[in-house]
Formats: sequence, structure tokens, C-alpha cells
Amino acid sequence: MNFAEISPLQIPPSLLLEADPSAANIATYLLDSWCFGVLDKENVVGACVVTPEKSHVAELSNLAISPDLQGKNWGTRLMRYVLTSLKARDIKRIELGTGTFGYQLAFYQRLGFRVESVVKNHFLDNYEEPVWENGIQHKDMLRLYLDL
Repeated sequence: MNFAEISPLQIPPSLLLEADPSAANIATYLLDSWCFGVLDKENVVGACVVTPEKSHVAELSNLAISPDLQGKNWGTRLMRYVLTSLKARDIKRIELGTGTFGYQLAFYQRLGFRVESVVKNHFLDNYEEPVWENGIQHKDMLRLYLDL
């Protein structure tokens, strides 16, 4: 397997839905983003979607690994590749939003991300269907950042 910058159209929609359960939300950021992938031959089995924001700042909009490869360090390796690529583009800070609990929060914190703020009711206000993890409904979103 290898890592590469890829076209947004190469990413299977089902993969992106692993990280963001709203196809409507994905459509708002996907085509205007930089996309990076984990490739198994020609197949995209992991993806990271990063949206350029203001000067030197980018938003991590989606990070997903195929379910059969999760827990095998592919997400961490992909993020390291992405962070190196962003530094080469003179990005100084990467930001993201995630739930207030769960494996995603721990994943980002292990990579050095810090909490910036809490967005109350984000998941209630922005998703048609409730978002559940381990029997708990996500309601608020944490905004995280990493200075590169």
C-alpha cells in the first residue's frame, strides 16, 4: 500500500460516509479540497480530505479508513503523510471538528491536536439523523487544532 494525493472523484462515497454520515455535508466540501489516499494497488482504502481555509490554515474535513483496515495504524500513517504534505504547501495550522468523546478524539489527541473550543448542539443542528457512538448520542462538537 502507498500514499498519494488523489482526485476527490477517486474516493468511494461509502468510504467518506464512514467518517461523516451526511452525504449532503460531504458534498459541501469535497470538490474544493485537497484529497490524500491510502492506495491498495488502484483501490482507495483510506482517505483524508483537507479544505484550504484562510492563509496558512486548512480544515481537516474527513478522515476515513476502510473498516477492515481500521486499528492497523493506517489512519496514523495517512495523517503523518498529510501533515508533511500540508507543511510543504506552507500550511501552518490545521483545524478540525469532532465529537466530544470516542476513539476519534483520542486519535487526534495522540497526534498532538489540542482543544480550541466547543460548539454546542452541532450534531443536533447539522445532521438530519442522530449520530450515535457506543450507545451515546453526539450532541456537541469539539474544535481541535494543530500548529505545524
